[in-house]
Amino acid sequence: MKILRTSTIPLSLNVLLKGQLEFLSRHFEIIGISSKGNELCEIEEREGIRTASVNMERGINPLKDIVSVFKLYKQFKKEKPTIVHSITPKAGLLSMLAGKMARVPIRMHTFTGLIFPTRTGMMQRLLIKMDQLLCWAATNIYPEGNGVKNDLINLNITSKPLKVLANGNVNGIDLEYFSKTQISTEEQTQLKQDLGITRNDFVFVFVGRLVGDKGVNELVEAFSKLDTFNAKLLLVGSLETELDPLQAKTLKEIEANPNIISVGFQKDVRPYFAISHVLVFPSYREGFPNVVMQAGAMELPSIVSNINGCNEIIIEGENGTIIPVKNIDSVVVAMKKMYSNKEYYNQLQQNARPMIQSRYEQTVVWTALLEEYNYLIKEYKNKGKE
Repeated sequence: MKILRTSTIPLSLNVLLKGQLEFLSRHFEIIGISSKGNELCEIEEREGIRTASVNMERGINPLKDIVSVFKLYKQFKKEKPTIVHSITPKAGLLSMLAGKMARVPIRMHTFTGLIFPTRTGMMQRLLIKMDQLLCWAATNIYPEGNGVKNDLINLNITSKPLKVLANGNVNGIDLEYFSKTQISTEEQTQLKQDLGITRNDFVFVFVGRLVGDKGVNELVEAFSKLDTFNAKLLLVGSLETELDPLQAKTLKEIEANPNIISVGFQKDVRPYFAISHVLVFPSYREGFPNVVMQAGAMELPSIVSNINGCNEIIIEGENGTIIPVKNIDSVVVAMKKMYSNKEYYNQLQQNARPMIQSRYEQTVVWTALLEEYNYLIKEYKNKGKE
């Protein structure tokens, strides 16, 4: 049986599905499809699968989107897969439409996050229509968590059944890889020295794209209001200048504040978690954020906004704290409490890894997906016999 896994850009396949594609390739012929990028070669080598490139725009571009649909259609007709399974919004829409045109029997989409809840007016209505069209073309729909599932239901995106696999995350967490014990004391000491972090500094870390809807503007402003002399803010992620760029005052503060350390995109984020104390992730929207699970596995409590995924991974007062979206004062209060209340911090820190381990161990997620594939294929075969 041939299964195509699609995403808009290769980074999503490479990061979100790391290890999963190799696991699935033991049972099926797996082919990864996304826009062009050097990471496709990395995916092939690491996962042991075949890949193909079909350019897909992340933004809305009707002409280019139509071209992408027909290119995907041709690819699907050539491959003749039993299943096309997409992640990420644009790849979902284009893959499901192309899959329906090509008569792929099983067309699955996993909603890893919804964009429209944070938009307004015409743009929100357009994004809702796009997700409704995606669901119309798909045969099976999988919200990454219960929050996403409830949004799809409440906003009447689809009347089709919605199924959350395992405990919600698209890939689970590799607890052996994301472990503080993997980063030596010597490596941590050297990294702190390189970044100008002293032994007495309390380090808040953000990992993700440096864009507006990740809450980076609010985070930087909140940090600038802290009255602690030995706190550091470590920003780990690429700075995007086109889609949802940061405000000019935010960029100025990052550059001018000596206690804000921006290290850009890092392929391996574990050393940065290892030298930090708390993850701060005040995003506006998520599906089921890997970074919050990764931080927890690395023994960090988290400050997260009250959004889908984040409020399922973090339990208030147990492994972190949940704050309102776009609320700078709440970020300040949460950061100060983490910094100043040692008993509170220690309790959250001790719970962080065990709570991730009990719910999001990777093989649980992979096995659930494998069982779902086998179930759908069996159903499809049985229908063919009728």
